Amino acid sequence: MNIVDELKWRGALNQVTDEAGLKKLTSEKKISLYCGTDPTGDSLHIGHLIPFMMLKRFQLAGHHPVIIIGGGTGAIGDPSGRKTERTLQTESQLEHNKQALTAQMVKLFGTENFTIVDNYDWLSQFSMIDFLRDFGKLFNINTMLNKEVVASRLASGISFTEFTYQILQAVDFLHLYKHNDVQLQIGGSDQWGNITSGIDLIHKTEGADAEVYGLTIPLMLKADGTKFGKTAGGAVWLDEKKTSPYEFYQFWLNQDDRDVIKYLKYFTFLNQDEINALAEKVKTEPWKREAQKRLAAEVTTFVHGEAATEQAIKISQLLFSGNVQDLSVDEVEQAFAGTPSVAVSAEPKNIIDWLVDTKIEPSKRQAREDVKNGAIRVNGEKVTDEAATINPADHFDGKYVIIRRGKKNYTLAKVD
Repeated sequence: MNIVDELKWRGALNQVTDEAGLKKLTSEKKISLYCGTDPTGDSLHIGHLIPFMMLKRFQLAGHHPVIIIGGGTGAIGDPSGRKTERTLQTESQLEHNKQALTAQMVKLFGTENFTIVDNYDWLSQFSMIDFLRDFGKLFNINTMLNKEVVASRLASGISFTEFTYQILQAVDFLHLYKHNDVQLQIGGSDQWGNITSGIDLIHKTEGADAEVYGLTIPLMLKADGTKFGKTAGGAVWLDEKKTSPYEFYQFWLNQDDRDVIKYLKYFTFLNQDEINALAEKVKTEPWKREAQKRLAAEVTTFVHGEAATEQAIKISQLLFSGNVQDLSVDEVEQAFAGTPSVAVSAEPKNIIDWLVDTKIEPSKRQAREDVKNGAIRVNGEKVTDEAATINPADHFDGKYVIIRRGKKNYTLAKVD
C-alpha cells in the first residue's frame, strides 16, 4: 500500500496540496520530508506526537525524515494556536530545550536514515537588508493577513515579530529543498498557512515546476468533543521525569471504547488486520479492554522502550491485586506519583498512633475500628492487631510506607 493510501486509511490526512501528485512521487522514489518543532519547552507532549507519528510512518516506508528543532523560529514565536504573544526565551533556555528535544527525537527516530537540523544555522546568517530584499519582496501583505493563523489574531493584536513567522518558516522549506532535497512538509492542521507559504516561496524562487508538497494532520478530538491529550493533571509528556512511563501507560489504557480504534490507527504501527480484529473485540468483548491494553503497550514501547512498558504492566497488575510489597522503590515512585502523601519520621510507632498522627485516620477510635475490621493494609499486608508496630525500615529501602484504607484509598508515607 502506498504511504498516502495508508495515511488516508488511518484517518491521518486533513489537507494535501496535491494528493495525486504526492502519491505518484512517493510511488516512484524515496523522498525527504520534514516537520518542525520550536524549543518552547524541554519536552514534547502527546499532542506534538501526532505529526511525528506520521513522519515515522514515512521513515518505516523507506523515506528520509528531517526534523527542524527551531532555534531561530523558537526565538521569534509561532502565533498559531495562541491568543497572546509568546514570552521570548533567553538563549540559555533555548539551548537547554534544543538539547532535550534533540535527545527525544533521536529516541523516537534512531540515528539511521534520519536528520536533525536547527534553523538558527541559516536564519541567523541574514542581515535585515538581506531578509527584506531576498524574501520580504516576495510576500504580499494582503495574502499574509488572510492566512488563518494571522487572521485569528487580528482582533486581539499581533506583533510584527510574530507576523513574520510565516516568512521564516517558508524560508526553512526553501532551505531544506535546496540543501536537503526535501519535497514534503508535514504539520498540524494549524500549520496549513505556513506550509503553503513555503511552497509559494519555492515556486517563486526555484520555478513553478519545483515539485514540493504540503500535508496536514486533522485536529484530534475525543468522542466527547474535547481536545485530545489534555487531562485533569495537565499535559501528558514524553519526558519520563514529567510523566512517568506508568502514568503514560495508564493514560492510554484508560481511553474510551469510542476512541480506542481511532488511536490505534493514529498512534501504533499495527496493520489493518490487527486493528480490525481489535475493533471486533471492542464490539463483542469490551469488558476485556484488549484494544486499550494493546494501545497502551504499543505507544509506551514506542516512546519509552520495552523495559519501561513491561514495568508499567507489572505495576498495574500489582496494584490491581494489592500486592504492592512486590514493587521496587522506583516502581513505588511511579505508581504513587499522584497519590496523597504524608511525611513521617523513620522511628517505629504503634499503628494506631501512627495512623492518627499522619491524619490517615481522624481519631484513635476510628483507627482501632478500621484495624479490627481488616480495613487497613500496610505495604500490602492486612493488619488487624491494634498493638502492631509500623517500622518504615521494613520495606522499600526505608523510604516509603504504603497504606491502603478500604479497597482503593491509598496514602504514600514518605520517610524523612
